[in-house]
Amino acid sequence: MATPAYFPRRIILAGAMMCGVLLALAVHVLGQRFNLDLGGLWRFEDPRNLVPAGAALAWWLIASVAFCGGYFTASLMHRAVSGRIPRRMRQFLVVTGVLVLAAAGQAASAPSAVPTATGVIAGLMALCLGAAMAFCGAHFALRKP
Repeated sequence: MATPAYFPRRIILAGAMMCGVLLALAVHVLGQRFNLDLGGLWRFEDPRNLVPAGAALAWWLIASVAFCGGYFTASLMHRAVSGRIPRRMRQFLVVTGVLVLAAAGQAASAPSAVPTATGVIAGLMALCLGAAMAFCGAHFALRKP
């Protein structure tokens, strides 16, 4: 009986991080359309309100989507090379990923109400947060029992 083949750990981590970052950026772009903006952390309109709820919700949403995206991508890549993923599941995941990224692209093409400097800082923060959380998710998926 042949032993199952596996991707090297670094390739799985890199792929999972890329998928987690793309999902985090897609959620960040889509969240801006619903006024869930990380840029609210740097706007001080009311001194009594330290962190706006929309910014906190955006922070947690981006972090959780990146973590879950990294975790599930790493576990799927770990199983995929040995052929343990059904064909319909692969097709569903591809279609879902394409639809999410297409919706984010469509939302990003519209004019933004966020100031440019704040938008750039928020985008970089979403990128860094997504990369860190996707790495953590992929690391937990690949740890040995």
